[in-house]
Amino acid sequence: MASILQIEQLKKAYGERVLFEGLTLHLDEGDKVAVVAVNGAGKSTLLNIIAGAEDYQAGQITTKRDLRMGYLRQDPTFRQGQRVLEACLDGRGEVTRAVARYEQALASGEGLEEAMAAMEAASAWDCEHQAKEVLTRLALTDFLQPVEELSGGQRKRLALAQVLLAKPDLLILDEPTNHLDLGMIEWLEEHLASSRMTLLMVTHDRYFLDRVTNRIVEIDDQQLYSYRGNYTYYLEKRQERIDQINAAAEKTRNLYLRELEWIRRTPSARTGKAKYRIDAFEQLSEERRTQLNEERIEIGIESSRIGTKIFEMKHLTKRYGEKCILSDFSYLFTKGEKLGIVGENGVGKSTFVKMLLGEVMADSGTIEVGQTVRFGYYSQQGITFREEDRVIDVVKRISEDISLADGNRISASQLLNRFLFSPAAQYDRVAKLSGGERRRLYLCTVLISNPNFLILDEPTNDLDIQTLNILEEYLRGFKGCVIVISHDRYFMDKIADHLFVMEGEGRIKDFPGNYTQYRHWRKEQEALEAEQRAEEERRRQRQTTPPPQKAQRTYADRLTFKERRELEELEMELPRLEERKQELEAQMSSGTMAVEELLKASTEITTLIEEIDLKTLRWMELSEKN
Repeated sequence: MASILQIEQLKKAYGERVLFEGLTLHLDEGDKVAVVAVNGAGKSTLLNIIAGAEDYQAGQITTKRDLRMGYLRQDPTFRQGQRVLEACLDGRGEVTRAVARYEQALASGEGLEEAMAAMEAASAWDCEHQAKEVLTRLALTDFLQPVEELSGGQRKRLALAQVLLAKPDLLILDEPTNHLDLGMIEWLEEHLASSRMTLLMVTHDRYFLDRVTNRIVEIDDQQLYSYRGNYTYYLEKRQERIDQINAAAEKTRNLYLRELEWIRRTPSARTGKAKYRIDAFEQLSEERRTQLNEERIEIGIESSRIGTKIFEMKHLTKRYGEKCILSDFSYLFTKGEKLGIVGENGVGKSTFVKMLLGEVMADSGTIEVGQTVRFGYYSQQGITFREEDRVIDVVKRISEDISLADGNRISASQLLNRFLFSPAAQYDRVAKLSGGERRRLYLCTVLISNPNFLILDEPTNDLDIQTLNILEEYLRGFKGCVIVISHDRYFMDKIADHLFVMEGEGRIKDFPGNYTQYRHWRKEQEALEAEQRAEEERRRQRQTTPPPQKAQRTYADRLTFKERRELEELEMELPRLEERKQELEAQMSSGTMAVEELLKASTEITTLIEEIDLKTLRWMELSEKN
């Protein structure tokens, strides 16, 4: 394949802090590459450099001639005064102007004929249709809404629609799944996996990585390592690399200890030692200092004791005007329960947990909280740190002495070490932290008070995969209660033992399983509902179609030889088709099929039903003549 991007010996540093040096990366047409690293290692910085939004100290970046690049930033901006549809098509020249004029004419009812002529002249009809389709997929349906009125999440989705519709040669995405609900993520996943665009992205969504990427590149210790394959393959090969480095480190350690014993024997004997061996020892010492030391977050914070009475909601109702969030909802939490909450954006997930915390009042009903319950709330918005504060000051302001699950106590500085803030980094100003580092610090402040009931609203946004893995381990062993709202399907599968599915109009379904199990169940239900609708339609047609009138048969009515053969084939083929349909229905109801298999089976059943209907009608026609 043709190469479209070459990066050679790239260096980026902020003062004395070096993010990467000697970084080399090549992208070919059709590559779908993800960059992974711990927070603060320079993932977003690398994307900014490639997109031309940030400079670098050394190295060379070469792109294919006339390369069209699309870049989704973490915090996109738009021109003032633009409306949603206009911003989505921004940069299309006459097409953008024609669509904006047409939408205004539709809204006002004036100048519609001239606007339609302008649409025709700019060949803008297809662009408008595609833009509206993508925007609707991303829950942006008010096409004339000013961009200034959009929330941060809506702006991110609008920017995503913009770069997807531009169809660039190289699409660069920084955390594309943030602010998308689960249905949107699955749509985007399918769209990117089937697209021919070259893709370079940063995301923490591990299912997304597995299903979209064909290559993973990791920034580690200022270097870049490339793995050809998806995320699961990367994990295997990365572990092999670490095992090899650890084996080499152990060999170096043993050799170092032997040489250290030799070098220390007596000061007087040292003058007679071979200089080459002394030089070799010094080099060995340097190697030991630069050996890989894989840092790992340790949480281990104690949760306070929780009593038998936890939390009970009785007949809760909540509305905002015409929108119903809860309708006569009751539930009793039990000790150790781990609950996931899912639903489309805007259905009221965050409002629901704020009601539990007493931050939003119910219209009616009661909430009873046990006396021993101590909440820890990790909100989607996070908290606003003072930019001039040092990292250690943020933690010390809450507590300088922290209890651990093993009974020991540690200082604020020791706790920050566990959360991968080195002693030097602890005295950095908050203003210097990356988005992911701020999230990691926020998580630290939530857990420091030893809560026994954790409520986590989108905890995976901007956290690196390493931190997510450790957080998952901690939550699985957490002895209190946990409520998680997350669009990260992998995280939800690991944590939740059952789900509240917020279906809208105040309805909440309590599903006994994790998210993947729920999606399998939903696919089965959708297939069964489709079959029921098809059966009802066939029954309706049979009831409304009058029985054929039997007329006096003539020689012309009799079956020809060809028609008789066709009738015999239909009588053999129809039972086979019915048998295949029943076989697929049984497999879909078994709960053992993967999501891809369910989709394929559902498509086949739809085709079978259409074929059975057509052949049945033909069989009836031939039977009447027989």
